[in-house]
Amino acid sequence: MSIVRIGAGAGFQGDRIDPAVDLARRGELDFLVFECLAERTIALAQLAKLKNPILGFDPLLERRMRAVLPHCARSGTRIVTNMGAANPRAAAERTSAIALELGLRDLKVAAVLGDDVLDRVGPLILDETGQRADALGDRLVSANAYIGVASIVEALDHGADVVICGRASDPALFLAPLIHSFGWAPDDWTRLGRGTLVGHLLECAAQVTGGYFADPGVKDVPGLANLGFPIAEVSADGNAVITKLAGTGGLVTRATCAEQMLYEIHDPARYYQPDVIADFSMVTLEEIARDRVAVHGADGHAATGKFKVSVGYRDGWLGEGQISYGGSNCVGRGELAGAVLRERLADVRDSIFEDRVDLIGWNSISPGRARGDAPAEVRLRYAARCSDRDSALRIGEEVEGLYLNGPAGGGGVFGSVREIIGIASTFIDAADVTPSIAFMEIPHEIT
Repeated sequence: MSIVRIGAGAGFQGDRIDPAVDLARRGELDFLVFECLAERTIALAQLAKLKNPILGFDPLLERRMRAVLPHCARSGTRIVTNMGAANPRAAAERTSAIALELGLRDLKVAAVLGDDVLDRVGPLILDETGQRADALGDRLVSANAYIGVASIVEALDHGADVVICGRASDPALFLAPLIHSFGWAPDDWTRLGRGTLVGHLLECAAQVTGGYFADPGVKDVPGLANLGFPIAEVSADGNAVITKLAGTGGLVTRATCAEQMLYEIHDPARYYQPDVIADFSMVTLEEIARDRVAVHGADGHAATGKFKVSVGYRDGWLGEGQISYGGSNCVGRGELAGAVLRERLADVRDSIFEDRVDLIGWNSISPGRARGDAPAEVRLRYAARCSDRDSALRIGEEVEGLYLNGPAGGGGVFGSVREIIGIASTFIDAADVTPSIAFMEIPHEIT
């Protein structure tokens, strides 16, 4: 293949579905990649799986697959995704069942397994605490290694139309189809570095087509309501052109690509991935036509032989309450309400690890703001991380009590309680992680 066309169908779990359908329908893609996992997402998925062993995959998997599978099957577009989250096998089984319902009986679906290293993480030292992971005891929920391309490539080599992973590295979802298509060697560091850049530019989907870029009057983006998702046209040498579908909103420019290239990058010269250390320090971005940016010059170095591990653990309960104050002296009344709440919650103070009072519209983003022109309204948010659910419930109850128990003029109360999943990280030797693939030979229904 001289050019491989890869589209980004999602950049996070709750991403919009319509732009992915547009790509599947008229993108003339070789691959459509859905990148849907964040650090906390997979830990929450593990909790769902603990409650029900047939769950733990992306809650939008069914909607996405029903929407794109017919188009992808018709055009020969293959799908790679990490929507498997904590349960790739169940996600693959469900996808096979959906394909059968849609009449796509020949669709070949593979699950990539083996990123779950909960049984091996105990002795590893957590970066955030300096302690062993097993010091968390029964608070430990999940441990998933960021695996690389090997099993994804293997699944594609064996003819998979849909490859569903758990916690793979985000760029690896895009790099693997390129390795499969072009036959790059596992130590071709330059091409692996370039393919990693392609993956990094596409992994957040609409961020590179103007979504996260838009700032009206400063960085205007046309047609934001009809924002298109990006496509990479990748050559055999790993260099690429980033673009989008004609007729969609947004834009692809040198600036949108530059912002995304630097997004979540600590050192552009050493971007650590499971398969390569990518080097973006000499990259050039050139606008060769409207909504077409040529990307050249990425490089790479030998991988470290270690995989990052994302560790999820129970970290208490979040209790939250909100109430609005408007009109004259609304800031003063909001401040008084916050002080009153802390005083009334003194009896559960020992159960509160930390708390904060925000006046949204005044100091929630910029704490310590000095008084100036008074805003027309503020929304008080009181939130506390508590040791137990009952203490967390008290937060919303006391905020609701402000209705008639002062200050004056409060309204629009909201309260919530949820368990907090903390995230820590460590590293594991790649040799201690053994990914594998499983094909769904006989689709069956999951209820």
